[in-house]
Amino acid sequence: MITRFALFEGAVKPGQTPAFRDAVLSRLVPLWRQFPGNSDVRVMFSDDRDEGAPEFPLILAISYPDDAAMAAALDSPFRAQSRDVTGEIVAEFFDGRIHHHVTERHEYVG
Repeated sequence: MITRFALFEGAVKPGQTPAFRDAVLSRLVPLWRQFPGNSDVRVMFSDDRDEGAPEFPLILAISYPDDAAMAAALDSPFRAQSRDVTGEIVAEFFDGRIHHHVTERHEYVG
């Protein structure tokens, strides 16, 4: 299992946190959930951080069974749509950058 993270590093524009979160949930999550081959979509909004730590107001994690499934999702029309919508939301509510990291998941439950 692999997970591709999108880290939104920066800050939500002052007073825009509720609107930013609503835009992500209402406009982006429906698209992300349609990425083919995903096993789960997790959207995490930051509420607190260590003193001096960089700010990540949003972390997106989408998991896939393998690299081929992730590649298919990244080539899908839903991803193209989500990039456009992300650009709109970022322009309106967010100052910063977005970077992606792909990880291999090891899970220990219990």
